[in-house]
Amino acid sequence: MEFSETPITLLLIAANVIFSFIGFSNTGLVNKTIGWPYYSKREKQYYRFITSGFLHADWMHLIFNMFTLYFFGSNLELYLKTFDLGGGAAYLALYFLGLIAADIPSYLKHKDDPNYRSLGASGAVSAVVFAVIIFSPWSSVYLYGALKISMAVYAVLYIIYCVYMGKQNNDNVNHDAHLWGSLFGLVFTLGLLIVMKPGIMDAIVAELTNFSLFGRREPGKVLEYLVLGR
Repeated sequence: MEFSETPITLLLIAANVIFSFIGFSNTGLVNKTIGWPYYSKREKQYYRFITSGFLHADWMHLIFNMFTLYFFGSNLELYLKTFDLGGGAAYLALYFLGLIAADIPSYLKHKDDPNYRSLGASGAVSAVVFAVIIFSPWSSVYLYGALKISMAVYAVLYIIYCVYMGKQNNDNVNHDAHLWGSLFGLVFTLGLLIVMKPGIMDAIVAELTNFSLFGRREPGKVLEYLVLGR
């Protein structure tokens, strides 16, 4: 895929890689930019909602998020541009608002806890993934490269998993950010489609009622509506 086709996705990946790489060996930078609700509240450092999304804990964390962003973000960027759905402006709005929306619940929960910190692009990446699902909910996705299910079924399982793990609170993963980033991506994209393409609601409803557990290859009704322009 050429840079000219999906420049925003590639620039976001580059920014994440550069900022994270610097942060790996610069504790001072991390302390000033990581998600730290305690300081966001007391020092009015609300920029942390954004900057923390460009930091990652290690190379595996970074690679996983950027790998996901590349494949799903490239598709989303093309959809928004090709189908006149706000193009780059809509994409950037979804990404950065997704970062903020994903961190708000954690901020409210931990704003009085000086020991809680979080980082990573997972909230924004989750918003991008779930935005793409709206366009083709019954396309196939392979969990762990082996288990074939439809993207809509994956979305439901993912949300259940995030809710469950968020309540367990027994690991170092911010499952709340994953959950709320995902939900934001769904709501934002549905709203965008309805506002920009008012006649698309029937296609969305028809698509959602056309259930497929394992997914299918042919384009769904939402993409069909957008391609045909009606």
